Amino acid sequence: QVQLVESGGGLVQAGGSLRLSCAASGTIFSTYTMGWYRQAPGKQRELVADISYGGITNYTDSVKGRFTISGDNAKNTVYLQMNNVKPEDTAVYYCKIYAKTPGNFYGANYWGKGTLVTVSS
Repeated sequence: QVQLVESGGGLVQAGGSLRLSCAASGTIFSTYTMGWYRQAPGKQRELVADISYGGITNYTDSVKGRFTISGDNAKNTVYLQMNNVKPEDTAVYYCKIYAKTPGNFYGANYWGKGTLVTVSS
């Protein structure tokens, strides 16, 4: 059973910084991609950033230049460094990995339960 646990959320003032972490546990043969999504109240969940096993990153336009995603494949851990945060970044942030596990040999998505980030103006 794969479990993802996010940490690092909280309250931060606009212009400040926050670093989110997500650690995956359980039997994981390989991780193809790791990523962060967010869901603001009344809105759909959206991709914030993701990173491939080879280190290729992808960001949604609204966070480019402000957020940085990084990963440690050996530890199945992914980070999101959030700088110059804005009130519109307020959301629950979810970690997701696409990985090969004993129960899903061809790969499957696994989600964390989320961590709340609140940015005050």
